[in-house]
Amino acid sequence: MEIDYGLYLITDRSFLKGRSLKNVVEEAILGGVTLIQVREKNISTREFYNVALEVKEVTKYYKVPIIINDRIDIAQAIDADGVHLGQSDMHIKIARKILGEEKIIGISAGNVKEAVDAERDGADYLGIGAVFYTGTKKDIETPIGIKGLKEVCNSVKIPSVAIGGINETNFKEVLSTGTNGISVISAILGKDDIRQASKNLINR
Repeated sequence: MEIDYGLYLITDRSFLKGRSLKNVVEEAILGGVTLIQVREKNISTREFYNVALEVKEVTKYYKVPIIINDRIDIAQAIDADGVHLGQSDMHIKIARKILGEEKIIGISAGNVKEAVDAERDGADYLGIGAVFYTGTKKDIETPIGIKGLKEVCNSVKIPSVAIGGINETNFKEVLSTGTNGISVISAILGKDDIRQASKNLINR
């Protein structure tokens, strides 16, 4: 599967303001989003399954890959295109055994060592960051900044997306580092016009 990592949207229902997740995802895709990650932290397994299935209806229709954050069981249950795993989630080698070679496995990396290890262990892509301070990720200490992002990008050959505090004012500087794309939440979901917000980030 050929993946376009250009504009990678991570879902967060706290930004919906009463809008339906399906409609928001559709508007984002119509605006240019190339990849969707379903991320849920505080809901039951059954609810996560239902949310993911709902999003998959849209991504399947538009032929956009769907990635599940953390939960290999949910990814299997809805036959998602892959999973994204953090440094404290299941090890990629075990995830690969469970999911098989054809699924996408992304790994979060905050420094060169984590990136190099993930590439060596078979990651398909990296989520590098946090690049800047962000309101949606409470557990980061110091952002790596543009310089750190560039160092991590240059340490690996696999594709990468930059994440953390990226928006319409700084995304061009982020892309100048050589990363393959940008990963956003509030820069799209926090806007009233989802489609236009996506277009603003893709017109580069």
